[in-house]
Amino acid sequence: MKRILLVEDEEVLRMLVVDTLEDEDYVVDEAADGIEAVKLLKNRTYDLIILDYMMPGYTGLEIIEKIQSSEIKNQGKILMLSAKSQQFEQERILEAGADYFMAKPFSPLKLIEQIEVILHEAESLQN
Repeated sequence: MKRILLVEDEEVLRMLVVDTLEDEDYVVDEAADGIEAVKLLKNRTYDLIILDYMMPGYTGLEIIEKIQSSEIKNQGKILMLSAKSQQFEQERILEAGADYFMAKPFSPLKLIEQIEVILHEAESLQN
């Protein structure tokens, strides 16, 4: 089973995404802010990290910096969620180290489709 970390400060959205992912048989850990996310990342490896861009504690970009440093062990792919969907923001997020970007608002079905693509690509690279 694939393990996913969802980092999202909007509780209703976080609950919706967790329910959707669990319905698809993913194991999901959740964090409501960047500080909680970093604690989880230090103790567990994930196949996919879904990060909100703007959060209390640490932003999504600051969490990526921590993942890239020696502070956190090697992690899987990173999907950044953001309401900031302008092209320059997307480029900034991807240049910072996110593997994928998805604009908010999004449909849960589109999220599942994107996750399946990401995890399939990651699996293909490992084989």
